[in-house]
Amino acid sequence: MALSASLQLRQSQSLVMTPQLMQSIQLLQMTHVELTQFIAQEVEKNPLLEIAANDSDLGSDHDFGDDRADSTVSIEDHASETAGDADEWYGDRAASLNEQLDTGLENVFPDDTTQLKADAPELAGQWKSMPGAEASEGYDLDDFVAGKPSLREHLLQQMPFTVTLPRERIIADALLDHLDETGYLPQEAVPDIAERLNMQTGEIETILACLQTMDPPGVFARSLSECLSIQLAQRDRLDPAMRAFVNNLELLAKRDFLSLKKICGVGEEDLLDMLSEIRGLNPRPGAGFETGMSETIIPDIIVRPSNEGGWAIELNPETLPRVLVNQTYFAQVSKTRTREGEDGEFIAECMQTANWLTRSLDQRAKTIMKVASEIVRQQDAFLLHGVDHLRPLNLRQVADAIKMHESTVSRVTSRKYMLTPRGLFELKYFFSVSIGAVEGGDSHSAEAVRYRIKAMIAQEAPEAVLSDDDIVDILKKNGVELARRTVAKYREAMNIPSSVQRRREKKAQAKIATA
Repeated sequence: MALSASLQLRQSQSLVMTPQLMQSIQLLQMTHVELTQFIAQEVEKNPLLEIAANDSDLGSDHDFGDDRADSTVSIEDHASETAGDADEWYGDRAASLNEQLDTGLENVFPDDTTQLKADAPELAGQWKSMPGAEASEGYDLDDFVAGKPSLREHLLQQMPFTVTLPRERIIADALLDHLDETGYLPQEAVPDIAERLNMQTGEIETILACLQTMDPPGVFARSLSECLSIQLAQRDRLDPAMRAFVNNLELLAKRDFLSLKKICGVGEEDLLDMLSEIRGLNPRPGAGFETGMSETIIPDIIVRPSNEGGWAIELNPETLPRVLVNQTYFAQVSKTRTREGEDGEFIAECMQTANWLTRSLDQRAKTIMKVASEIVRQQDAFLLHGVDHLRPLNLRQVADAIKMHESTVSRVTSRKYMLTPRGLFELKYFFSVSIGAVEGGDSHSAEAVRYRIKAMIAQEAPEAVLSDDDIVDILKKNGVELARRTVAKYREAMNIPSSVQRRREKKAQAKIATA
């Protein structure tokens, strides 16, 4: 069979992800901070985009009568004339005193001087140090707040008093470089430094022991046991019994107080005293120092009870950027410049981008509102009665209700927050797995079941600690069908110990309370 080349024309349809479509999808997933940064970049690149200011003219909404307006003007005119005469007299008097005393009156009475005029009023808002540029509300206290030192800065301040020789300072700096943000030193730090600096391990250990005496107590420890031992030694409480207690923290984690009493060689009362002292120590000595800026969560949706019944749902105005397209500037540029050439193409492209951005922001707000409204409708019982009434919900249910794709709902609920009378929640919180009910009843939310388990354990008495089987039986009586291994998985996910460990701990706490 002979092979030959030929041309064929075929027509087909395909979905093409244009850059603008991809950007719209990314806008939907952005948080408030990310969206603000993106819009600021677009405004900087596009001369037709503007961010609307929320300036309000105080008093513009008030309409006074003619007589009152005239009297107000006359009083203001009289006050300004009086103030002008006083300033003129004050200025002449101050000038004469300056000549006689060879100094300035502002050096002696800085609070009684006249208002300085700004050298360049148009720059007064940018330069606070310019004379006359002070704000009317006074000083900004944020300008005088001292920043909190980091853990490294705090330790560097103590370093010259702890190690004095240059060779010791080199070792101390190397150890400080290995310190993490919680104040701990990795186990392999000492041999690594000894190999890198070509020194003996004992010399490194000697400098490390000196650094462990620095503040905060417990810093430069290589384990939790060493951290607690350092703090107890500085309190002069590291006796042999306490040292044995600290060296067997795994038994404390298991609440095996019987084995601890044998190892430490103390009675039950002494063991409880040692336990109370251990709880007063700091397991993370570096946690109290500033490591980074904390971000404030701003809710995207606000839900409040409506006066007409139900719930009033609205988008938070603080998270809605107001972007405007300057049509006037576009018209002026279109008149002065030809629509052809590079300038015309640039302005046309900017206009197209600006219109696309405003439409995308509007569509983003509408989509968030649709998803939030459906979530509130589905979780009405949670808003009224609490976590125990949280319904099972998945993304497909919301997507089918609002006739959108499941991936769109997933992007909307990512890192978005809703402020409700029950508190501030991420939108993902309202979606949870469904757990079957007994005898075909309504299914239950996994989050609600976890809340029930936690509440039951919190209310149990020391003499009646609930096992996982007991919790399964109680849940079954309340209509929740759950396996024992699932209860154990939920309990471990909430960092709740087993019934044996809880029984030991509750008995110890009860004895401490009655002592």
